[in-house]
Order: sequence, then structure tokens, then C-alpha cells
Amino acid sequence: MHGSHATGSPYAPHTEEDRTAMLEAVGADSVEDLFDVPAEVAFDGRFDIDARSERETRRLVRSLLARNDEVTELLGRGHYGYYVPSLVDHLADRSEFLTSYTQYQPEVSQGFLQALFEYQSLLVELTGLPVANCSMYDAATALGEAATLADRIRDTTGHRVLVPELLREERRSTLENYVAGTDLVVESYPVEDGTVELAGLEAAADEEVVMIYAENPTVRGTIEERLEAVGDLAESNDALFVLGSDPIALSLLERPADVGADVVIGDASVLGLPTSYGMGLGLFATREDYLRQVPGRLVGASEDATDRRAYTLTLQTREQHIRRERATSNICTNQAWVALRTAMHAAVLGPSGMVDLAERDVRRARDLAARLDEIVGVKAPVHDRHHLREFVARVDQPARAVADALEKRGFAVHVVGDHEIQVCVAGVPDERLDRFVEALEGVVR
Repeated sequence: MHGSHATGSPYAPHTEEDRTAMLEAVGADSVEDLFDVPAEVAFDGRFDIDARSERETRRLVRSLLARNDEVTELLGRGHYGYYVPSLVDHLADRSEFLTSYTQYQPEVSQGFLQALFEYQSLLVELTGLPVANCSMYDAATALGEAATLADRIRDTTGHRVLVPELLREERRSTLENYVAGTDLVVESYPVEDGTVELAGLEAAADEEVVMIYAENPTVRGTIEERLEAVGDLAESNDALFVLGSDPIALSLLERPADVGADVVIGDASVLGLPTSYGMGLGLFATREDYLRQVPGRLVGASEDATDRRAYTLTLQTREQHIRRERATSNICTNQAWVALRTAMHAAVLGPSGMVDLAERDVRRARDLAARLDEIVGVKAPVHDRHHLREFVARVDQPARAVADALEKRGFAVHVVGDHEIQVCVAGVPDERLDRFVEALEGVVR
């Protein structure tokens, strides 16, 4: 109390003598010398924010938001905006869920723990792998955790992690950050017509490879047709086969366990969240052999003293809970509330509903590509492959100019090459797709 009173702050309980001694130890004259804050942005004690009533504040915010352009987003590449049933909002917003930060006390968190157990069970069923955690920050960090897991369980001194050359830049950057403190290096293998080029991958793989990563669907929306061959190649080199996907795709595509995947990562927030521009939910499922190497936490089912079914956090191998040198990961939180929403959305859809949604993504992408291909100056899709949700189209005009012109007409697409744009149908109503076809035809005419 004395220190807090001396400084006027409960968060820096140091006396003047304490501060003077610490400053002398580091050779600084004042606390301000420890920070390099330009004068023009330094806090001068005033916020310069006018006081407003709640009604005035709402009016101001509405006026600011009204200045945003209303653009139909045909954007994908890992971020998708499916319709989320209102039931998910109503249930997930209950105080029992919102106030349960971390379920350390199972006796008061049984509902939340059960929902997370259902989330894990959903991933187990979709992937065919018996262990799923609950959960990771996002797909990129899950990929990084898979690489460090591979490094821990690898018996030999291998150090190479192979990823497709089309891997999203942000995802690769996160992976490289994860392996920066290890001997691992990230290298690319070639793709052909939007999918794995097996000959190139085989040439790149050797006994020094600890992990091979592939995605299905790929970042360009193409479906990998030879995943079993990739799995065989990984196994023959004693490398971990890691597959990236998501719950909607997995409801229709081959189960990863059936093609030899050792770990499945990806973004589960395709269910439960609208397009969130970076916010996600990393899924992580693996074989039982690696149970104690799984990062994050797992919910397990047990029995209480009266033989009733009970749920609890059974494995917590992160550094927050055990000695740091024994931790599998330094991940210190998770996306439990988002995982809750994913489980709710999946339960609303049910197995047949998830399959219907995935099939609709295949059908709508195929149909839209066919319509765009009829436009003079456009070829769609670029890749002679099956697609899910999205595809790449070639335009004769410079792609950036086409995208800019489309934006002025109210549509946003990705530019992925000098003459290539990428189009995603997920969450876009049919009538807006009709308008998009008309807009593109007018732009390239």
C-alpha cells in the first residue's frame, strides 16, 4: 500500500527510491528516457474527445459507418462469410458462455465444456483422426504448431518443412516465425495447374524432411486429387503429413485419415462466424500416438463421485500450466467462445446440412465459372480441376484495372496475377452473382 500510495498507481508500486535505484542501474536519468515516443504523438494529458450523450454517440457512429462503400465481396482465400443462423447468436450470447473466460473450474463450467467436447467430436468425425483440441488461434498458428510438433517427434536430425509454393503469404510468414527458434527451415515445392506437382514434390523430399504440408481445397479453390500419393511420399521419407482444410470442405471431401494425414489443421470459423478479416478459429486434429504432444488444451469426458458423466480439461500441455521447458507450446489462450459458436452452427445444420452446403459451394462455383467463361476476354476457371467455393479466372485486360473497375461498380475480387482474378461465391446471394456477371461483362467489353 505504501508503494502504491507513493506513485498514485496500484500497477507500479515503486517508491521514489526504488525508481532512482533502477534508473541508475540502467544508466537513465528519468523514466521517460526509457521510451522513444515522438513528441507529436506523445500523450499530453488530454484526449480532446468531446463529451457526448449515448444518443449523440450512436448518431456519430452511424454517420461514420454510413460513409463506408457498400461493396459485394467475392473474396475468399481463407476468409469466408457464410450465413450464421440467429440461434447461434442468441445461445452464444448467454452470460454463462460469455463470462466463462477459461473453464478451469469444471464444476461450474459443465455446459461450456460439453459444447467444446462436441466441437472436438465434430472434428474427430470429419477428419477420422482420434484427437482434436479446443482450440487454436487460427489456421496459421495451427500450421506453426504442427511444424514444431513434427520437430519434436522426428527421430532423425531432419530440418526441412515442405509447403506448396501457392501457400498464402501470411500463413507462410506465421509458419516461419514459429520455426525461427528451431533448426527448421521452410521450403516450397512446385504445383501444377493449381494442385501438387508430384514429380517436383518427390524430387524435393528426402530423409531431411520432417513435414510435408498440403491443402484441400487449395488457396485457389482447387481440389487435390492425389492426396494419398502425397501421404505415401511423406511416409516413405518418415515425414509428418499435415493437411489443411476446414469443416465444410471436410464434410464432402475424403477424410484426411483415409489419405494418410497425421495432422489436420485449418480454420473452423467457416462455421459460427461471418467474414471476420483475420479473426479465426484454428482447428488441430492428430493421431493418438501424438496425444501428449498436442498444443493447447483438450476437453475429456469422465465421471464424478456419484458416477455421473462429467467434463473437464484433461490435457493442458501449454507453458501456463506446467514447467516451461516441458511445455509443448507457449500458446496461452484459445478461441473457446468461437469454438462454441462453430459447434452450435454445425449442430443446427446437422450432417446432411453440412454436406448440402459444401455441395452448393461446388455447384455455384462451377456454374458461375461457366457463365464468366462465356464472356469475351475472360477464361474461367483457369485450372482444369474441381473447385470448392472459389476459382481463378483469366482476364485479357490487366487484372488490377479490372478489379478497380469492378470495385467502382460495387464488387470486390482478389487480384492474384497480372491477368488473373479470384472469385468466391461463399455467402453471396444468387441475385448479386447475376449483377456481378453483368458488371464484369461491362468492364471487359
